[in-house]
This record gives sequence, C-alpha cells and structure tokens, in this order.
Amino acid sequence: MQRLPELDALRGLMLVWITFTHLPTVLSTYVNQPFGFVSAAEGFIFLSALFTGRVYFRLAQRDGYGPMRKKLGKRTLRLYFYHAFLLGFVFLIAVPIAASGSRPGLHNLLDFYFNVGATRAVIDGALLVYRPPLLDILPMYIIFLALTPLALMVGERWGWKLALSGGFTLWLLAQFGLRQASWQAMNRYFGLQIPLNEMGSFDLWAWQFLWLVGIWMGVRWAKDELPLVRLARRVTLPALVAVGVLLAMRHAVGRGFELGTYEICFDKWHLGVIRLIDFSAAGVLLVRAHSYLKPLSIRPLVLMGQSSLQVFCTHLFFCFAGLTLLGNASMLSGGKQFGLLAATLFAMWLTAKLYARAEVSSVAKPAPVERTTRSYSRRQALPIPGTQ
Repeated sequence: MQRLPELDALRGLMLVWITFTHLPTVLSTYVNQPFGFVSAAEGFIFLSALFTGRVYFRLAQRDGYGPMRKKLGKRTLRLYFYHAFLLGFVFLIAVPIAASGSRPGLHNLLDFYFNVGATRAVIDGALLVYRPPLLDILPMYIIFLALTPLALMVGERWGWKLALSGGFTLWLLAQFGLRQASWQAMNRYFGLQIPLNEMGSFDLWAWQFLWLVGIWMGVRWAKDELPLVRLARRVTLPALVAVGVLLAMRHAVGRGFELGTYEICFDKWHLGVIRLIDFSAAGVLLVRAHSYLKPLSIRPLVLMGQSSLQVFCTHLFFCFAGLTLLGNASMLSGGKQFGLLAATLFAMWLTAKLYARAEVSSVAKPAPVERTTRSYSRRQALPIPGTQ
C-alpha cells in the first residue's frame, strides 16, 4: 500500500514539535502551542488514528476481521513492550540518578515511585495505571489501539453514528468530571490506590473521541468516501476566522489574560471544546493548503513519520538525559542546549532509518491471484481524499 509522503512528513513534523516542547531548552517556551489552542499531541494522536483506521479496515475487508484483530493485537503487544522497556529504563537508570537529590526536575517526575516503592510502581506501571509524566502518551495510545477492533466492528455492524455518538457522549461527560468520578469508583470498589495525577495528564475519556473520529475518517478514506477538499472549501472562511481569533486569544493568555470560568473549554488535558474547534479549523486550512505543503515532505521528516512510535520512544530517552544534565539549574547552558537538540534529532533520524519499513507496509500483503481482477480497484493506493 502506497504511503502519502506529505502526511508522513506532517506526522514527522509533529514528532519534532513534541520533542522541542519536551526537551529542557529555551525552545520549549516558544513552541508550546504557538499556533493557538492546539498542540502536537492532538495532531499526533489524530494522524495515528487516521492511518490505523485506513490500514486495518482495508485489512479486515481483504482478509476478514479475525486476521485484522490478530495483526492489530500483535502491534499493540509490540507497543506494550516498547512501553515496558521505557519503564525499565526509568526505574533502573533514571531512579538511581534522581535519588541522589541533586536533580529535582528528574525527581519530581518520579514522586510516586519514591513514595510507594519499587514493587508497587512496577506493578502499576505494567498495568498501565501508573503513567509518569512524559510516559503517558504511549499508554494512552496502547489502550486506544487495543480498543480499535471493537470500534471498527461496532462502526461497520451497527453504524458509525452509534459509535461516534457513544464517543461524543463520553467526551461530554469527561468535561463534567467523568475521570474524577471513575477514579473515585475504582478506589472505592476495586481498591485502586494511586493519586489521580499519577495516572497521566491526559483524560482518556475525552481523548478517545479524537481517536475515534480519526478511525472513522480513516475508514471513510479507505472506502473513498471522504471528500475532504470539497468539504473544506465550504468552511474555509469560518475556519480562517476561528483560527485567527483563537490565535490572538492564545497569545493574550500568554501575556496574562484570564479565561476565568471558561478555562475548562480551553483545557488541553480534558480536550476542551474550544480545542476541538481550533484543531478542526486548523485541519481545514491544512487540507486547503496541502499542495503548498508538499515541499515540506523532506526525507528525514517522512522517515520519522513512517516510524513514528519508535522515534517517539527515542526522544523520551533524551528528555530524561536533558533533565539529568539540568541538575539543579533552571536552564541548560547554550552549548548543552545545542548539543542536546542536535543529538536528539540525529538519534530520531537514525532510529527512523533503522525502521525505514513503513508500519502500513508491514500489515499489507499481496492479494490472491484469483481475486486480482475482481478487487483491483479496492486495492489501489488511495489519493488524498477529495482531490479526484
């Protein structure tokens, strides 16, 4: 199955954006949501869901839902091993360094470990309950990926209106405290003993809706039923207005403007309604401008986008390395900042080179010869939706 280099490059760009935000350098101040109330996390999760929906729906159509579930399960398990490896690195290497007391930034990320001890932290981490800062996107991704076969089956058997309505209802409830309520229920009835803030910054009840929408759009794309360009033309003007207004508000907030009681609508971790509007509007403008974005499809970004999860894991090692280098200082020196950025980007590129085989290609295989004529049109590489 052919990849679209501009989308792979966009996902690679999201990874670079996430990296610049996470590393303890002066760049993190300037790249933290500079385009409005949107961040690289929304783009990374949505694009991952888009590719997942497209690829695995086509796989289900070709080979059946059983093989699709099996391959998606293998991919989920592989990502779980990545997460376990990262936790092992943190517990075996970062913890002893943080325990010295000379690196408070690193120590603060691992408060729960030091409070409850190694055994409890390892068990909760293995169960994806304990999600330390910086390590909370991957567990969320794993959980969403594990639930994707269910979403695909519900969407195709009972209709995507039902699936999306259920996801929207959970998102809406999340805006009114579903996460807090579910945490209290788990504490009361299942003996969960972990502070809510140690279960990751992202509210899974809210973020699942973005993943579900991405899966649905990927399925529509696979069916060649996603006329994005035509739809984007109709709402270009409202999208421009929304992006412009919210961009101005974002920088006003950075200069001290208070959102007051409306802050929940802009909240990143609960994926507030304004963030959904801003992300959708930005997506419309990107669709309209996709022909101008093709020059950005440089090889390093394309490779990183094609091996996004391996590259994401790689950048985390350097985030912890940066916090180690930081020590008690408030900021790294200029030389250390440059060295850290250069080493991180090189390692990400090298990782992408080593995993150059695209994830989509790994789940695709030639169709049987006897079906070639009948299903040729369905197996052709799809163009960008709506550009026909």
